[in-house]
Amino acid sequence: MKLKEITDYLESIAPLAYQESYDNAGLICGNADMDITGAVICLDSTEAVIDEAIAMGCNLVIAHHPIVFSGLKKFNGKNYVERVIIKAIKNDIAVYAAHTNLDSVSNGVNAKIAEKLGLINCKILAPSKGNLKKLITFCPVDKAEQLRKALFEAGSGTIGNYSECSFTTSGIGTFKAESGAQPYVGEVGAQHQEKEERIEVIYPSHIESKLLKALFLAHPYEEVAFDLIQLSNANKEVGSGMVGDLPVSISEIDFLKDVKQKMKAGSLRYTHLKNKNVKKVAICGGSGSFLLKEAIASGADVFVTADFKYHQYFDAENSIVIADIGHFESEQYTSELFYEILKKKFNTFALHLSKINTNPINYL
Repeated sequence: MKLKEITDYLESIAPLAYQESYDNAGLICGNADMDITGAVICLDSTEAVIDEAIAMGCNLVIAHHPIVFSGLKKFNGKNYVERVIIKAIKNDIAVYAAHTNLDSVSNGVNAKIAEKLGLINCKILAPSKGNLKKLITFCPVDKAEQLRKALFEAGSGTIGNYSECSFTTSGIGTFKAESGAQPYVGEVGAQHQEKEERIEVIYPSHIESKLLKALFLAHPYEEVAFDLIQLSNANKEVGSGMVGDLPVSISEIDFLKDVKQKMKAGSLRYTHLKNKNVKKVAICGGSGSFLLKEAIASGADVFVTADFKYHQYFDAENSIVIADIGHFESEQYTSELFYEILKKKFNTFALHLSKINTNPINYL
């Protein structure tokens, strides 16, 4: 199997366009055309994980955290990042990471945490804005259904749990084909009026080139009239964090004990309890302090995340219980998520969950 087959599939689930500006998700090292013998899945691609891949005869490491965040100017092994890249290249091992792009999708990292905690009725806590656009085009009536189908197949027309969404209005288009034109309808040199349908579809901006290619291939006109409009609508399927409900409300302390056990946390730091039952829960894998206001606004009773600093705990102001379970602990099931995603598509491919505990933090 070619590496590109694997990375293309992962990016169809978690598009690179959804990563944060500071991130470096994607193929860190390796050739997209190389043949893959097997993959080791991990949270962090450390030296020990590279050694594990070598021992298993695998030439691909799939990690949640990118081993390289900023540019490397020298490769002399002076730090663990350089040593990992050097060892991977020497042993012809590709390293791939899906980080904040996998955090951002509705079936990503936070959905896995919600599953582990038994949450239901889940939705994105802070939906993203600016990644939805609208395509408007005009097509002769007899080709409209064919064109709509092509646009849907290219990835447009999905709104939440609804697919093949579009809006159509009818009208009259006018044009005059000049010398050199080869019109689908009408005659050169004569103004023509044609009954047309105005077709509107919404799409995520990262598929724009694919969508336009489908438009031009399916549209019968020599010159295709279309508009592309940036939308300010929030994309409810993409964003940060997640919020959901417990099937049955339980006491705060029982919930915290349950979280500690299910998330295998060595310790759990939390703010003052409000002495009420927990029903609604906000979550964010990794460093989630930036979502505290959204967690409070959602009406959540508890916010489960990691990496709060001392003074940030005061910001809860008794409006919510912050439960800080640790960065590694909150994201550890991402490896399981990778495995499930890839097994659905490549059920005979050699996938291995790393046995290396890459958590740099220990607890007494």
